[in-house]
Amino acid sequence: QVQLVESGGGLVQAGGSLSLSCAASGRTISNYRMGWFRQAPGKEREFVGSITWSGGETYYTDSVKGRFTCSRDNAKNTVYLQMNSLKPEDTAVYYCAAGVGITLKSVHYWGQGTQVTVSS
Repeated sequence: QVQLVESGGGLVQAGGSLSLSCAASGRTISNYRMGWFRQAPGKEREFVGSITWSGGETYYTDSVKGRFTCSRDNAKNTVYLQMNSLKPEDTAVYYCAAGVGITLKSVHYWGQGTQVTVSS
């Protein structure tokens, strides 16, 4: 079993920065690709970015490239999402995920979600 506990998030003005953390536990966590998804009100949950534990390969959706960065600390079993140059359209509940790919169907485990609100 894998557990994901998120922290961070909050309210920030447009152009500001926020950082999210996701502490992962479970014997098999290293087998998964770690990802971040978000869901805005009235919209479907969408992929944001992902990172692998080994090698740290990252992948991002186009709308956040150059602004968001995924990183990981293998010793702490923690992944991070650094969000810079935030825009009001980045407002959403952000979820940490562990899975085998970057699609919703590839996610095996979800975090509880954390709210990010960007004011204009």
